[in-house]
Amino acid sequence: MPSYVITGVSRGIGYEFLRQYSGDSNNTVIGLVRNKQATEKKVSEDPDLRGRTNIHIIAADVTDYNALQKAVSETTKITGGALDYLIANAGLITPFDQYDGIGDLATQPDQVTKELRALFEVNVIANIHLFNLFLPLIQKGHTKKVIAITSGYSDIELTRNWDVTLAPLYSTSKAALNMVIAKFSAQFKKEGILFLGLAPGSVDVGQNNEATPEQLQRLGAFFGELAPKYAPDFRGPITPEESVSLMRPVIVEASLEGSAGDFISHFGNKQWL
Repeated sequence: MPSYVITGVSRGIGYEFLRQYSGDSNNTVIGLVRNKQATEKKVSEDPDLRGRTNIHIIAADVTDYNALQKAVSETTKITGGALDYLIANAGLITPFDQYDGIGDLATQPDQVTKELRALFEVNVIANIHLFNLFLPLIQKGHTKKVIAITSGYSDIELTRNWDVTLAPLYSTSKAALNMVIAKFSAQFKKEGILFLGLAPGSVDVGQNNEATPEQLQRLGAFFGELAPKYAPDFRGPITPEESVSLMRPVIVEASLEGSAGDFISHFGNKQWL
């Protein structure tokens, strides 16, 4: 009976992971969220999910170390002390830098500092603690896979080759997460534990709902210029369902021999769109 712990399952990609993995009654699926009551209500009202006894929701803000410790204890009771998959999906992206280049932020130095600290707290520091705390359970698991949801924005070669200027602070935090994955892999692959960074593609999770017309124009201009040359088949953001459906076989096929410590896309390669 495979067991999964997934962070950030209240919406978007995390909720879709919860939906798809819990569709197999043999799976034990544990979701970590900040608001347990609201998420359990959402699950209970979802015609696809209500009644699935293999879903367990645990309250834990990933930036709260003590809450993560309690989540490990609760998970241990549910799974018997072992864990097959840890999917670090919870993350932060802020509108502050989403539509601008790094030089455009120079007039707001205090906000740059504030936003970057928040991004590193959620996207980097929280995941270091998450991995370390759940590692004893992963070590006793059968599959032993730790997957961090990262971003194609954090690819240095994409940035260099295609002059990708948008979301500089977010991209930096995800690039740091990629290194965290590589470092954990370097230490623990000898124990048979796979650490892998996985980018979900360009996914519509409502992050642009409050964007101004000017911001949307910048975003559209960027993709309009990039896509025809870089990804001719790109037709715009995909849904969480499409993204997770593409990522799941990549997670299954990922191996220590070919993927340990790597950073790949939902296609299983370095094609981000």
